[in-house]
Amino acid sequence: MLKKLVAAIALAAFATAAHAQGKPVLTVYTYESFSGEYGPGKQLQTAFEAKCGCTINYVTADDGGALFAKLKLEGASTNADVVVGLDDNLMGEAEKSGLFAPHGLATDGLSLPEPWNDKTFVPFDWGYFAFVYDGDKLKNPPASLKELVENKDGPKVVIEDPRTSTPGLGLLAWMKAVYGDKAADAWKQLKPRIVTVTPGWSEAYGLFLKGEADMVLSYSTSPSYHIEVEKKTNYHAAMFPEGHQVQVEVAGLAASSRRQDLGRQFLSFLLSNEGQAVLPETNWMFPAKTPAAGLPDSFKAVPVPAKALMSDPAKLAENRKAWIDEWLAAMAK
Repeated sequence: MLKKLVAAIALAAFATAAHAQGKPVLTVYTYESFSGEYGPGKQLQTAFEAKCGCTINYVTADDGGALFAKLKLEGASTNADVVVGLDDNLMGEAEKSGLFAPHGLATDGLSLPEPWNDKTFVPFDWGYFAFVYDGDKLKNPPASLKELVENKDGPKVVIEDPRTSTPGLGLLAWMKAVYGDKAADAWKQLKPRIVTVTPGWSEAYGLFLKGEADMVLSYSTSPSYHIEVEKKTNYHAAMFPEGHQVQVEVAGLAASSRRQDLGRQFLSFLLSNEGQAVLPETNWMFPAKTPAAGLPDSFKAVPVPAKALMSDPAKLAENRKAWIDEWLAAMAK
């Protein structure tokens, strides 16, 4: 309680100081790695503030799922003006919540696997979920999702919780796409080799890098980070013939915001060439619109799955609770 009180006082002081300088404050809710030291948030903030004459205030949650839970809890009283970091698997439920206003932006010329027609959310990046491994340690990675799941002597994995994490929810959709009504049995087969289930991506990837698991649920673009930043080529994304689940990360405008015009400016900037050019080597995802200069060299070796599996947001919204309940029951046995 004391920590929350101190945080509230600090936030109020920040807003008061910004107003004293005559600058409007745009409150952007996002996940921690986006606004963290190595994420795109700081670069985007600096560039946008130079254009808008405003101040961006980031408010964070651990992961996209936790971010949505925070928004639902706050409801129409939320301080958010813009929300960055939900995804296509949460869109259906988010649209039904009434917490978001239409973005009013043109979304043509995007580089997504499928055309984008949603009027509420703007895509800002995307990627394929994949299990990442260290090739120096795991010499014979599974050649398919079914081999990963069904081989009782297969590699140990760390995954994310679908209740709090968008990658975790993405894996839930992936397993349903491949196994259908047999997904519960598949989870039971995989369970003995799940080292742990983390609240978010950062914790899972950190455990993998510490050697706690042979593979981690991440993205096909994750090895690009190691190539560019660490100059390491031993990390790889396993490619599966069943196809890989696509994640499209989205941003939206809070319906209760009093700064919707400024919020739309930020969403437009996020989709601009300048904004999109920041994302590949900070958020380590494909930009929603390929920048004029193209993708960086570190992305040229990213493998392309044989099949892109995309969720129907409405279907996922309808089935999310049942699928999570099914997963919980399988994990409990």
